[in-house]
Amino acid sequence: MKAEIIATGTELLLGEITDANSPYLANQLSLLGIDLYWISTVGDNLGRLVEVLQRAWQRSELVITTGGLGPTQGDITRDAIAMMLGEELTVDCGEEQRLRSFFSKRGMEMPQSNIRQATCIPSATFLPNPLGTAPGWWIERPGLTLITLPGPPEELQQLWENECASRLRQKLSGVVILSRVLKTFGISEAKLGELVSDLVKSSNPTVATYAKSDGIHLRITAKADSEPRAREMVRGFEDQVRTIADSAIWGVDSDTLQGATGRLLTEKALTIAAMESCTGGLLAATITAVPGSSAYFKGGIVSYTNEFKIASGVDKFMIDNYGAVSPEVAESMAHAARERLSSDIGVSITGVAGPAPMEGKASGTVFIGIDDGGRRRVISRTLPGNRQRVRERATTMALFEIRKTLLGR
Repeated sequence: MKAEIIATGTELLLGEITDANSPYLANQLSLLGIDLYWISTVGDNLGRLVEVLQRAWQRSELVITTGGLGPTQGDITRDAIAMMLGEELTVDCGEEQRLRSFFSKRGMEMPQSNIRQATCIPSATFLPNPLGTAPGWWIERPGLTLITLPGPPEELQQLWENECASRLRQKLSGVVILSRVLKTFGISEAKLGELVSDLVKSSNPTVATYAKSDGIHLRITAKADSEPRAREMVRGFEDQVRTIADSAIWGVDSDTLQGATGRLLTEKALTIAAMESCTGGLLAATITAVPGSSAYFKGGIVSYTNEFKIASGVDKFMIDNYGAVSPEVAESMAHAARERLSSDIGVSITGVAGPAPMEGKASGTVFIGIDDGGRRRVISRTLPGNRQRVRERATTMALFEIRKTLLGR
């Protein structure tokens, strides 16, 4: 099946927002074994949108549109599809009632303009959207399927997962496609690619690597005539990858690094505390994003100034003689976090997030300290990227170093 995605909205062309929906759908289509051939972006112009839709309708078997389903005059996806197919839009009474109920439950009166979202064409069926006011459409013709999805990513994703994926899977009966994602950190994409180069040559299962914010991901995808057979094929390749690079693998599929770290802390009945400088509390925020993290996270100290570092227990001698951005101070910060917050492990981050150098150290210089009560160690790195990127990468590195400590590495 050949698929095409059409992302609508002038704000995408102006760079005011980033298209998060097309990458998500591309990933989901690959999991279903559907080949995505084209992704188009078109502004809020009826003529141009009709033109793009007509082209997609002629060359693709599955067309998915995103956005343009709101209540304003600029939301023209419904109008463009109706024009392309030569059908008339009419208000669906059942959908209008759902919309009125949606507003009523929130203590609001529905604006008249929202009735546009209850319109439909004869060949379309609604895809219910419990999170918002924009339902999707499903249109079926011989050999052709057109799906319209709302623009807000959370609405689009729940519609896809609850309404679209299973229907498309039924259309692809007889073929089972399964994927497994192995997540690594501390190894470059090039190096991982070299290690699995023999596996990458396979056409089924397929193996591909992707650079992500939390490391390098490796996806194994198998296509078979039954689920057990597909799982067996994936498992065989996963075993081979783990033999080659197991020490770098920290999680699979939907695992997060903070979640994986939290599970290890829970299993070992250990607690942790943090002291951060250049990351400004991002490590603490990331750890506590996991439900139940209060069981193992004692707290965090954002010691942004030297005065507060000293007040928080950092050795003044170390700051005066080595500077706040130094391995010596990183070690002292980790120790102070562990002592002050009575935790089993203390972790610290100090560095230069940029954009300018500090204390003679280049932007991106980061020191991460770990104190587990038995030993102290400091990891130093020079991270690329802008200020926010350095902060994010330093946080990810700190989580990975905590994990290594818990595993005794």
